[in-house]
Amino acid sequence: AAVDIQPACLGLYCGRTVLSVNGSVETYGDCGVCPRGQRTDDNKICRECVGSPDRYDWLYLGFMAMLPLVLHWFFIEWYSGKKSSSALLQHLTALLECSAAAVVTLLLSDPLGSLHIRSCRVQKLSDWYTMLYNPSPDYITTVHCTHEAVYPLYTIVFIYYAFCLVLMMLLRPLLVKKIACGLGRSDRFKSIYAALYFFPILTVLQAVGGGLLYYAFPYIILVLSLVTLAVYMSASEVEFFKDLLVRKKRLVVLFSHWLLHAYGIISISKLDKLEQDLPLLALVPAPALFYLMTAKYTEPSRILSEGGNGH
Repeated sequence: AAVDIQPACLGLYCGRTVLSVNGSVETYGDCGVCPRGQRTDDNKICRECVGSPDRYDWLYLGFMAMLPLVLHWFFIEWYSGKKSSSALLQHLTALLECSAAAVVTLLLSDPLGSLHIRSCRVQKLSDWYTMLYNPSPDYITTVHCTHEAVYPLYTIVFIYYAFCLVLMMLLRPLLVKKIACGLGRSDRFKSIYAALYFFPILTVLQAVGGGLLYYAFPYIILVLSLVTLAVYMSASEVEFFKDLLVRKKRLVVLFSHWLLHAYGIISISKLDKLEQDLPLLALVPAPALFYLMTAKYTEPSRILSEGGNGH
């Protein structure tokens, strides 16, 4: 297409919208913000996002979708207590809420009614923070060119969190009121109250640190899963393999952490070269096995007793 000679379009993310197309000649508007679903090309022309998310983009969206689910499960377990038999059903309900929210979010994204979404490719960190790159040609007037250059990876997370919150408020209170008979009247809704706190926190986290999370989430998964696994096994006093086999709940927690380890490793490697990346998954059980083999040597009571005998 022929490009008209026009005054330079300043700013990293400012562009000209295509007003009309006559054969191979395009007519452009003034330099400014691109409409939603478009971003600038090398010629500062707003072009529609026609690509699809790559594997890493889907892994990022999966991570952002897992955050509320993991927090739901944590607080359900935290407040359910040992006497309550409703924890499992609440876990399944939380899984249903987040899964339904994810499906509805994808169906409402462009193209409408499809589980596929069209997107713009993420090129650099600044693509997530276009509001920081509005130009001021005369140092007085600011040209506002803020738009979603990473469409729709930024806003789709907010939409998903909104549906998660709505579905939770519709389903969970009725369920908890009927089945949480093992809890006191004031304790049975605490997991729901916790969600009313962490959803705003997750929203602010995405708004401020979405771009940083996009590049760092594989390492965050690995570090957090290692730390939480060590804390859980230490707090539960798991020392031998038989301790895991006796209580199935501990085994479920262990396999959940292994799944997180695998997700983090896949996110880092992106499985670009299967013959090199798949063997890395063999490292998934290594931290748990190392802990179980060395826990008996690091028990505080044993260290204190040996220290006392030494004196």
